[in-house]
Amino acid sequence: MSLSFEDKVALVTGGASGLGLATVKAFARSGASVVVADWNEEAARTVADELRVQGYKTLAIGCDVSDDAQVEAMVERTVAVFGRLDVAYNNAGVQNLLAETADTTRDDYDRVMAINLRGVWSCMRFELRQMRKQGTGAIVNCSSLGGLVGGAERGIYHAAKHGVIGFTKSAALEYAARGIRINAVCPGLIWTPMVDQMVASGQGDAMKAMEQSVPMKRVGRPEEIADAVLWLSSDAASYVTGQSISVDGGYIMR
Repeated sequence: MSLSFEDKVALVTGGASGLGLATVKAFARSGASVVVADWNEEAARTVADELRVQGYKTLAIGCDVSDDAQVEAMVERTVAVFGRLDVAYNNAGVQNLLAETADTTRDDYDRVMAINLRGVWSCMRFELRQMRKQGTGAIVNCSSLGGLVGGAERGIYHAAKHGVIGFTKSAALEYAARGIRINAVCPGLIWTPMVDQMVASGQGDAMKAMEQSVPMKRVGRPEEIADAVLWLSSDAASYVTGQSISVDGGYIMR
C-alpha cells in the first residue's frame, strides 16, 4: 500500500516487536519520523538504530504504558525532538494467563488491565493533549478480535480489549469536530511473538483449530495489520472515526 506520511510524526507503542515493529517499519518507509516506544528500551534502540542506518528518521523511547509518568514523558520527548505528534498507534499489550473466571487472580487482572486498557487510556490522554493544541491528529488503538467476541479462559484479556473499543468510540465523539480522528484495529489470528509464546506454552493444537476456523484458512501477517493502521492514520481515511476495523481473514462474519 502506498501512503505518504512525509513531514509527519508517528508514535508506536510496543514498537520493538510483532505488530508494532511491522507498523514502525511501514511508517518509516512511508516517510514519517517514527518514535519506537517499548518497555524494552534496548530492543527499541536496536530497531531505531537499524532503521536510521537505512536513512529513516527514528527515535527510541523506553516506556511502560502502565506508568502515567513514563507515558507523559514519552509524548513530551516526542514533541521535543520532532516538534509535533501527528499519528499514534497504541499497540502495547499482553495476554492473560489462561484460566476459567473462577480461577483467575487479582494480580493477573491488574497486570493485564494496567497495560491493555489503562495503558491505552493513558496514552490517549497525553497524545490528545498535544493533538488538541495542534488541532489535528489521528490515533489508532489496538483492540483485538477479542474486543468483539468472547473467549473461554481469556475473560480478562477480552474484557480489556472490549474496553479499548469503548474508549475509542467515546474519545472519537469528543474530538470529531476538532480535527482529530480516533479508530481501533481488531487483529484476528496474526503470527507474532505473542502467538509463538502461546504455542510454546502448549496451545499449538488450539492455534491450529483457530486457523481452520478462519474463512481464509490462514494466519495473518503483521504487515497486514500495519497496512490497516496506516490507512486509518492517513488522509485516505479522512471521513472515518470511531470505527473498530476487524482484520481477521473473515472470522468475525461467521
